[in-house]
Amino acid sequence: MARYNISLIRGDGIGPEQAAAAKKILETISDRSSTRFTINEVDAGDTALAKHGKALPESSVDTIRNSQACLKGPVGESAADVIIVLRRMFDLYANVRPAKSYPNIPSLSDKVDLVTVRENTEDVYLGWEFNADENTVVALRITSERASRRIAEYAFKLAILRDNKHKVVAVHKANVLRKGDGLFATTCKSVAKKYPKIDYSELYVDACSMNLIRNPEEFDVVVTTNLFGDILSDEAAQVVGGLGMGPAANIGDSFALFEPVHGAAFDIAGKNAANPSSILLSAKMMLEWLGNRHGDKNAIIEGKRIDDAIISALKNGNKTKDIGGKLSTAEFTELVAKTMY
Repeated sequence: MARYNISLIRGDGIGPEQAAAAKKILETISDRSSTRFTINEVDAGDTALAKHGKALPESSVDTIRNSQACLKGPVGESAADVIIVLRRMFDLYANVRPAKSYPNIPSLSDKVDLVTVRENTEDVYLGWEFNADENTVVALRITSERASRRIAEYAFKLAILRDNKHKVVAVHKANVLRKGDGLFATTCKSVAKKYPKIDYSELYVDACSMNLIRNPEEFDVVVTTNLFGDILSDEAAQVVGGLGMGPAANIGDSFALFEPVHGAAFDIAGKNAANPSSILLSAKMMLEWLGNRHGDKNAIIEGKRIDDAIISALKNGNKTKDIGGKLSTAEFTELVAKTMY
């Protein structure tokens, strides 16, 4: 029997509803399997800012630091003061965003199963901007060989693990950004030589964005830089029906944080109508990561139960109100929990 200490960020808007859904599923697993959880809920985001004067209070950081993984609900206007800080604090260099076709969810193809692996620590997202004069802003875009190499290594290792096409495409704009993206492309190509069984290719980011619409089923693992990865992964999510089905992982060498791709959706907050699949699938990713990290096959099996139960619910036409169904967030979560066992 394995027990994992999990920190759970409630977040803002629909965040508490999403977090409650994830907690319900984790508690169900804890009650019905040999994979057990201690779940510690923490404040972060707009609510925390109003309550504590900080979007990410020290008490929350301490709880997260003492956990084995963090599951995060969506955060509102203070998102950058939460997720970006946590990414840097724990050096969560790999942002991993799957995009997969699910039954009865509108998709450009019913055969999409890809994942975007986005470098998570550099690029313009460092926020290194300054005024050259009162009418001009300069933003620095940072690219290093170290960061490029470790994200490429992560992408190739993931391609080996995935029961899919065993393909990696490096996406960049080295024909224009010759130094920075040139370094990224050269590094990816160097790493590719270590993995001869993986089909390696490269695409310019504009061509990739077109091909994601034209032939999304052809992609397997997309590895790219921070800004391009943020944009392309959202596009990939829309290809398979929208951000409501989009989980994400922020992974480092010794810690990981899992979260829905979407935001806090204040317009439907409190209505118990939001699709919780994104955070439930994020919990699935968390179980896979914990299982691989700790050699715990049972955790991986429990993660697959979540995915299979969501597929079963959707296949039978059971959907939440925000995506054209009749179920509330809680009712959909309860259905998933019952279907898992």
